[in-house]
Amino acid sequence: MQDPKLVEFPQDDIIIREGETCVEMYKIITGNAEVYSGFGTKNETLIGIIGKNSCFGEFGLLLKKPSLYTIRAYSNVYAMRITEEEIGDFMTHNHNNVLEIMRNMANSMMAMRKHIDLLIKEAESGQKPDKAQLISARKAMKGYGMYRSIEQASDALWGNIR
Repeated sequence: MQDPKLVEFPQDDIIIREGETCVEMYKIITGNAEVYSGFGTKNETLIGIIGKNSCFGEFGLLLKKPSLYTIRAYSNVYAMRITEEEIGDFMTHNHNNVLEIMRNMANSMMAMRKHIDLLIKEAESGQKPDKAQLISARKAMKGYGMYRSIEQASDALWGNIR
């Protein structure tokens, strides 16, 4: 196995930007990073802060899809960069991280299912959806990569009810 590249990100650096495709995964060696949804917008939400031994970027690496979140260095971050060629060996030697990645993906699927169930229930009620909930649900569905745009998600779920 080729040694994974060690990289450093200064405080406040954007490591991965929501909506952009990054086909590398990172494991934090030292430092902390912030996980955001809607970074830099009026809907910016800090989802959490991750630290030593945490991994991120697995969706882009495994699926080659745009990132669901923005990851920003909270402090100086020293991380191991894992590429597609290195992921097999990484998984062999980092069992705990593989379990963490699987838990993160499972939690994302559970949250997605909850949003889908709420949207279906509201659509089946025949009532016009609450505007704030509709906007939130559309953003969530786009974030899960199910639709290319908020409008496409809305059209698929409610048709002409807006």
